[in-house]
Amino acid sequence: MTEYSPRMFITFLSDFGLQDDFVGTCHGVIKRIAPEAEIIDITHGIQPQQVLQGALVLANTLPYMPVGVHLAVVDPGVGTARRPLVLEDGEGRLYVGPDNGLLVPAAEAGGGIAAAHELANPRYALERVSRTFHGRDLFAPAAAHLAAGVALDELGPPLAADALARLDLPEPDVGENRIRATVLYIDRFGNVQLNLTREHLQQAEVPPGTTIEVELALDRYYAVAARTFADARKGDVILYEDSYRNIALAISGGNAAELFGAAPGQEVRIRLRVP
Repeated sequence: MTEYSPRMFITFLSDFGLQDDFVGTCHGVIKRIAPEAEIIDITHGIQPQQVLQGALVLANTLPYMPVGVHLAVVDPGVGTARRPLVLEDGEGRLYVGPDNGLLVPAAEAGGGIAAAHELANPRYALERVSRTFHGRDLFAPAAAHLAAGVALDELGPPLAADALARLDLPEPDVGENRIRATVLYIDRFGNVQLNLTREHLQQAEVPPGTTIEVELALDRYYAVAARTFADARKGDVILYEDSYRNIALAISGGNAAELFGAAPGQEVRIRLRVP
């Protein structure tokens, strides 16, 4: 059986898409520095500049990934004073990306931030670092050098964990007969993930089979709390727990985001006890 160094794996998440050369170029940079590295593309379909979506997807997916170096680039602040980072969590995972909150939720879920360093040593970047493509010129080389065994503190000076940028994660408001939630992100099937968990629904006493009313903007829809898509008829709106244990809205056989005109950050009001 082949034995792998924990750092041999590099996961890669971005908002680069697949139509351009960005992802392939980053792969090439990594392989030139660390040809033995195994690269796992989590996704490059994060919506452009949607840092919160990228952070949530990274935090949701890393428990299913091998411990290694985790490269994440959703970077609307590229070329500004925002810092480039490498983090280590309590499980020994290393994270490379911008200091805009993208890396922090995943690192905190992995046992907390054990160390943080600014990427400041030019030895571990490409010779020319552009102002607009740090994914290629700064982050990919740093991830490759870490995978090749370079020590974390070689990449730059330490940073205090409490000095890192953090995202404002909205909290739901759970009342006696209503919940105010927020759309976090929308997947390619049009399912609408909310900032709710099973515990919130249990607190509000919403068992499977309950009919609820969902309001977005000025439109209202009836929905059913369901365990699976099979619990609803085609075309029904359902409130269900997705594969990452987050609560989402969907349409059985349809696209909920299109029906609702939903977008990340939008408020969703749920009335719990419908006559």
